[in-house]
Amino acid sequence: MASKDIEASMRKSVESTQRTFNTIRTGRANPSLLDKIQVEYYGAETPLKSLATLSTPDAQTISIQPFDAGSIGLIEKAIAMSDLGLTPNNDGRLIRINIPPLTEDRRKELCKLAARYAEEGKVALRNIRRDAIDKVKKQEKEGELSEDQSHDRQSEVQKLTDRFIAEIERHLADKEADILKV
Repeated sequence: MASKDIEASMRKSVESTQRTFNTIRTGRANPSLLDKIQVEYYGAETPLKSLATLSTPDAQTISIQPFDAGSIGLIEKAIAMSDLGLTPNNDGRLIRINIPPLTEDRRKELCKLAARYAEEGKVALRNIRRDAIDKVKKQEKEGELSEDQSHDRQSEVQKLTDRFIAEIERHLADKEADILKV
């Protein structure tokens, strides 16, 4: 595996972790809070973004305008059943979600959730590192690489891993600061 491939895989892991961070609310209304919502629509799990227009008319409200008026009840149910703890208000045309201010306890819970997501991202990076190092060791065993070349490639993979883990840590620190900001 070339180091460019390893770097690309690690970059994708970091970006995935960052997208996951975006689903954690910070006290302000943000449509990305609803990114993980899947709606049972005509027998298929469909992302909410594919069924409605999401907007934030003000800092405390998310507005959902379904493309198909018949799906409004399904969307409302999917939001209510999610683990977000949000209550949708349906007026027949629009669904509004009021984002209440976060309590101190809820902020701490969200920080723990962000830390868990960061740890999952770091585990993904370590798995990529393990696979790459296994491949290098196999090449060394088969005589394709000398012991020195193998050692150099392994330390290169470790440096990449360390760099991307530090990037996830930075994103986590930013997210925690955002969550804790009142």
